Amino acid sequence: MNPVTLAVFAILFLVIVVLGFASARWQRGNMHHLEEWGLGGRRFGTWITWFLIGGDLYTAYTFVAVPALVFGAGALGFFALPYTVLVYPLVFAILPRLWRVAREHGFVTVADFVAARYDSPLLALAVAITGIVATMPYIALQLVGIEVVIAALGFNTHGPWSEAPLVIAFVILAAFTYVSGLRAPASIAVVKDLLVYLAVLALIIVVPWKLGGLAVIFHAVPAQHLLLPPITPHDWGLQSFYLTLALGSALGLMLYPHASTAVLAAKGTDTLRRNWVLLPAYSFVLGLIALLGYMAYAAHLPSLPALAPYFRDYGPQFAIPGLLLAYFPPYMVGIGLAAIAIGALVPASIMSIAAANLFTRNIYRSYLHRQCSAQQETRMAKQISLLVKFGALLFILFLPTQFAIQLQLLGGILILQTLPAVVAGIYTRWFDPRALLVAWAGALVWGVWAAAQSGFQKSAYTLHIGSLLIPGYIGFYALILNFLLATGLTILLRSAQIHQNRDLTRSEAYSE
Repeated sequence: MNPVTLAVFAILFLVIVVLGFASARWQRGNMHHLEEWGLGGRRFGTWITWFLIGGDLYTAYTFVAVPALVFGAGALGFFALPYTVLVYPLVFAILPRLWRVAREHGFVTVADFVAARYDSPLLALAVAITGIVATMPYIALQLVGIEVVIAALGFNTHGPWSEAPLVIAFVILAAFTYVSGLRAPASIAVVKDLLVYLAVLALIIVVPWKLGGLAVIFHAVPAQHLLLPPITPHDWGLQSFYLTLALGSALGLMLYPHASTAVLAAKGTDTLRRNWVLLPAYSFVLGLIALLGYMAYAAHLPSLPALAPYFRDYGPQFAIPGLLLAYFPPYMVGIGLAAIAIGALVPASIMSIAAANLFTRNIYRSYLHRQCSAQQETRMAKQISLLVKFGALLFILFLPTQFAIQLQLLGGILILQTLPAVVAGIYTRWFDPRALLVAWAGALVWGVWAAAQSGFQKSAYTLHIGSLLIPGYIGFYALILNFLLATGLTILLRSAQIHQNRDLTRSEAYSE
């Protein structure tokens, strides 16, 4: 444990804690209303929205997992780049329209929109439960990022008190989220992103210089890690998996509750469109972060005596902290580790708020207490946000980290199956809600079955078409099945003239 590293980390962490609590006074509104606590009063402008969405989508686990995947699997880890490039044109077309409808009708969650668009509380319940289930392991993985940072700081990771720093970080996160709501991660995201940009810039300059240049780094990486295997006449291999994984991830990203919450908190549609133009700057940084996986490989970090124990405990996930410890002075290590830790707190805050909004609006208010007041609704949301974070903490404390990773893999497959109800509903009322509900259930069953074939270790499933093998992302294949079922069943219900076409939203809300 280096005192300079620990001091720098502690000072930066203290700054964001103070900022988190002080955020309750920023753009002050009535924090007894869910729109104020859970959506920041829908008043975030271009820059705050940019930092909020960026801090929301590019999490600490991204900062840890993308280089780890490149370190361990090579070129496949770069799927994150095309998927973040693909997602912005998609959301440019879709989410401003959703924002207008939500603002017009006072919707706080995507499930609110589904309930009104299809006049189907049951379909909305399915969307809400899917969102909550997909979010829980995602929060847990942010805590994995904090756990790696705690180890890199030199704290003992074994023994009865080994989890104390993680619990303290959780308590701080829970406290400022409870008090300040969405305003806390919105303000902290600014600090987080500045630290991330500083750390990545330092890593991308210093590490190649220390290792002798990029040519030396790429020469040290095996050829099979630099390129995907080529397509053969009978097996599309990683090529088709890479493509479907990138496209499926792009489609699913905007459906996560934390993503839609950050979007609905924006001031207006112009704010969102400007953000979709500016946010690819994060994709550029993500590409640099992915390259760090190759740098960690070329540096032979696991063979360094000082780092070997960490790699035994955390594997490739220690690649970025390992580079910091190996090549930087203590103060810079503190800044880099603080960037990862704060990068965990921002998305974890938004995720817990998003899950709380879903439970409160679409389960508590819809089924358990229909006549609840605005104050009761907000109080319940605050309590559920604490419960969600506590559940994520239990994941990390009592279950193997690999279990949380497996559940998050499954969560990505699940959340993608809400796309037909949400995205189709933004543009058309053609689908029958009963058909969407059956298709959602059928796609989920198949997706879980396909993931179970590998013991929830892999997200790929191989289609056999004659002698041709086409591996692909399970979530994407399940989505195709979802659309086919929803379309076929809707056609049957329409032909039988028992189609349910009630719509509680106003048509003028869908136009500019």
